[in-house]
Amino acid sequence: MSDVLLVINTGSSSIKLAVYDLNDHENPRWRGEIEGIGRTPRYSSRTGEKTNEEVTVPSDVSHKHRPLIKWMLTRFQQEEPTLNVIAAGHRVVHGGRNFNTPVRVNSSVMEELHSLSALAPSHQPHNLAGIQAVTEVWPDIPQVACFDTAFHRTQPRIAQLFALPHRLAEEGVLRYGFHGLSYEYIASVLPEYLGERAEGRIIVAHLGHGASLCAMYNRKSIATSMGFTALDGLVMGKRCGDIDPGVVLYLLRDRDMSLPQVATLLSHESGLLGISGISDDMRDLIDNEEPRAKDAVELFVYRALSQIGALIAQLKGLDGLVFTAGIGEHSPEIRARIMEGLAWMGVRLDEQANDRSESCISMPDSALSVHVIATDEEGIIARDTLRLIERS
Repeated sequence: MSDVLLVINTGSSSIKLAVYDLNDHENPRWRGEIEGIGRTPRYSSRTGEKTNEEVTVPSDVSHKHRPLIKWMLTRFQQEEPTLNVIAAGHRVVHGGRNFNTPVRVNSSVMEELHSLSALAPSHQPHNLAGIQAVTEVWPDIPQVACFDTAFHRTQPRIAQLFALPHRLAEEGVLRYGFHGLSYEYIASVLPEYLGERAEGRIIVAHLGHGASLCAMYNRKSIATSMGFTALDGLVMGKRCGDIDPGVVLYLLRDRDMSLPQVATLLSHESGLLGISGISDDMRDLIDNEEPRAKDAVELFVYRALSQIGALIAQLKGLDGLVFTAGIGEHSPEIRARIMEGLAWMGVRLDEQANDRSESCISMPDSALSVHVIATDEEGIIARDTLRLIERS
C-alpha cells in the first residue's frame, strides 16, 4: 500500500478529486471528476496519463454533492485499491475574517464555516459536504480546509471597505474576494513566465463559469473584482456580477418578488444565461448568431475591460496580463477581444500564438507581456495541506 493525500475541489456543478504522493504535489497519481451536476452527471477518471472509462452516474445515486462525493470515493477505492489515503485537503470558498491560512478541520471550525454559508450559498455548503463525506469514509484521517478568500487578505484596508456604516465592517461586511487558490497558484509560477517582471504590476483574469480579476504587486493581491460574496464583479455563467443595489430593492418592493426569488434570479438565472436566454456556457454563445447571444458575449468582454481599467488605475500602470481558468485558457476569441480593447495602451496580440493557446500570446513589441497559464487549484491545496500536516 502507498500512502497518499486526497484533494477535493467541489464546485456548484462539478466535483474534482485528485490523489497525490506525499512527496509530489504537482503530478497527481489519480484524478476523478463529475460534471453536469443538476443535469446529467457524468464521471470520468485518469490514472496518471491513462484515461479510464467515462460513465453516467447511476440513477440510484442522489444527485446531491455529498452522496456524489461518497460514490466517487467508492469508485476511487475500486480503481486504486493499493492507495491508502492518510489525509484530505479541501477547497472552501469562504473563510470570513478569521481564516486567512489553511486550517485543520475540527467541530468548532466546521461550525464557523457553516455560519458563512449564507455568503456563498452556491459553493460553501457543497465544500463542507466534501468534508462530511470524507469523515464518513475515513473518520480518523486529518482534514484541512484551504480558503479562496485567504489570498486577498493582503489587500489594503481601504480596498476591503464598503461605504456603509462602520459597525457593519466591524461585523465582517467587507470585500473578501474569491478564486484565491487559483490566484495563489498563478502567483507561485509567475517568475517562470515573466522573470523579474513577475514582481511588478500584474492583472490575472480568472475567466470561467465563475469569473473575477486580481491585481497583484510583488505577487500579492492588492485589489480584486469580487467582494462580499461571489456574486460581485464580472458577468459570469449564471451570476449577475456588478449590479446597482437599487435594482434589488426595486425587485423586492415594486415587483413583489420574494427574497428567495431574488436570490435565485441573481445567482442562477442571470449572467450569460440570463442575457442570452440560451446557455450559461461561453462555448455555446461565442459563434451563435442570435442577437441575445451576441449581447451576452459583448457584455462579458465590456465588463471585463471596464474592471481591468479600474485595476490598472489601482496598480498605477501594468506590466503583465495573465488569462486563466476555463474561458481564459480555452477561448482565443475572448482573449483577442479583451486584448483589442487594450490596444490603446500598446498591447499587441500575436494571433497565431493566441489561436494555438501558447503560453505567450503578445507580440515581442507589445507594451506588456500577455500570457495564458493553466491554473492548478488542486496542486495548491495539496501543497498547503501537506505543509500543515507536517507541522502538526
